[in-house]
Amino acid sequence: MARGWESKAVEEQREDPAEAQPRQSRPARSPEEQERMRKRDELQLARKRVVADLACARHPRHRELLERTLADLDARIGALGGQV
Repeated sequence: MARGWESKAVEEQREDPAEAQPRQSRPARSPEEQERMRKRDELQLARKRVVADLACARHPRHRELLERTLADLDARIGALGGQV
């Protein structure tokens, strides 16, 4: 028999205290840090897209463009302190 939504809500509210502790111990990020992380995430997502496009590209000029784009994205991610 399926449980009702009320029992699920009560279960979700009962968290293990050990799991709740790490969330509270994380330092709050400044708005600048949040913006930097958002930009890095966007660049990494764009990089994944370019890598996927590069895997399918056949025309030499298109491949060259994608390779230059990938190099630029890698440089921008590196400037933000992210991993490539």
